[in-house]
Amino acid sequence: MEVILYFLIAIVGMVIVVKLFSWPLKILGKLILNGALGVLLLLLVNFVGEYVGISIAINAVTALIAGFLGVPGVIFLIIFNKLM
Repeated sequence: MEVILYFLIAIVGMVIVVKLFSWPLKILGKLILNGALGVLLLLLVNFVGEYVGISIAINAVTALIAGFLGVPGVIFLIIFNKLM
């Protein structure tokens, strides 16, 4: 009986730990996905931009801006590039 009680306590503890760590992993996964989509958008802008004279350097700063902000971030980078 004592072993079953310890087993149930361990299962409840594991469920609590998984619930606590699953929330930050969801946020981390979303940030990684947004970052990848931001870099893909930057590559697309550079590919299409060859024909219209737009070129955005892909580095850590531009990838973070595009990753966190998504499409508005890429639009910001295009406007910022044209103004500078």
